[in-house]
Amino acid sequence: MSLNTSDIRADFPIFRRKINNNPLIYFDNAATTQKPRQVIESIKNFYENHNANVHRAIHTLSQEATELHENARGKIAQFINSKSSEEIIFSRGTTEAINLIAYSWGLKNLKKNDEILISEMEHHSNIVPWELISKRKECIVNYARVNNDGTLNFEDFKNKISKKTKIVSISHVSNVVGIVNEIKKIGKIAHENNSLILVDGAQSVPHMKVDVRDLDIDFLAFSGHKMLGPTGIGALYCKKEHYENMDPFQGGGEMIKEVNFNMKTQKSECVWNEPPWKFEAGTPNICGSIGLMEAVKYLNQIGMDKVWNHEKKLTKYTFDRLQECKKITIHGSLDVSLKCGIIPFSFQGLSSHDVALFADNFGIMIRSGYHCAQPLHQVFNLKSSARVSFYIYNTLEEIDRFVEVLREIEHF
Repeated sequence: MSLNTSDIRADFPIFRRKINNNPLIYFDNAATTQKPRQVIESIKNFYENHNANVHRAIHTLSQEATELHENARGKIAQFINSKSSEEIIFSRGTTEAINLIAYSWGLKNLKKNDEILISEMEHHSNIVPWELISKRKECIVNYARVNNDGTLNFEDFKNKISKKTKIVSISHVSNVVGIVNEIKKIGKIAHENNSLILVDGAQSVPHMKVDVRDLDIDFLAFSGHKMLGPTGIGALYCKKEHYENMDPFQGGGEMIKEVNFNMKTQKSECVWNEPPWKFEAGTPNICGSIGLMEAVKYLNQIGMDKVWNHEKKLTKYTFDRLQECKKITIHGSLDVSLKCGIIPFSFQGLSSHDVALFADNFGIMIRSGYHCAQPLHQVFNLKSSARVSFYIYNTLEEIDRFVEVLREIEHF
């Protein structure tokens, strides 16, 4: 059964806007998604009726805020089929979640000459933290190669993983080419080598059913703003068994249970809070967690299978329509079964920014540049690329209009 995009679009106030006197067509969903009124109203309701800090007071407002915040943690745990809400650590997003593992787990467990395995398709957020940690711990970051169609080179991956590999950190879905990696297979190989696996789920959790227990992964990072939620909120799934091997990421309120000061020695003794709060220093993004909970409810009401099938339909239709454009080159695999709803392309004779600016004149929002994945562009020998990415509110008619504009650019 297909999605009723008309009903869905009615929930998104932004689609009442016009850009340059044209209806807004938003094809930059891999960067961030638009927000339904249910999410917007949940944030407004919190500030108007329940605003207080959490876990810090016994008054009514604090108790209400705490209940809402922790209910959000539980709803997110259910969404990815975590065993317990205690395996969910709130973060500012995928970037902070990956950094948390790099520093909390990496600094404590990595030793000189240990190895970290990532891939050439990674977002900068899954490259830079490991490069920084490797310099501090004198360990080695290895990169599994990517094939010409954007898929992971499994032979190279298997050749580069070894007993020296302490963690594999890899994207579930490439934010450039939309390739869906076989995480269950990758994780099995990692565990056979006594390695942990961290999955960058920024482009998967919003678009498909992700079951952390079925995948048998150790860590999963994802962002709220890519799945209809607010910016500045995300989550890290962490298998409970790994908490004892992780030090706090930041220090301050909330992550501490006791700070005992010795008057004689003038020193303090700190006792950490229990996980996950041990890794959540300071006042959390309470309205963010509530907004994300509402986004999860919205997606659950639609059904993640329908979300996934809708994107597949849009992707296949776009591939077919783009064949009409003689100056367009699509990068990566054209096999829809391997992909999420992300399509990178180049336009002969124009930079990606030129194409994006031209599209903007017609109210069509697309991405241009490196998409925070410069190494993969170097693998493809590209200076940059244009990218369209779809979500639940996009339609076939919008794709038709986009192709019309591309044809107009060709004539121009």
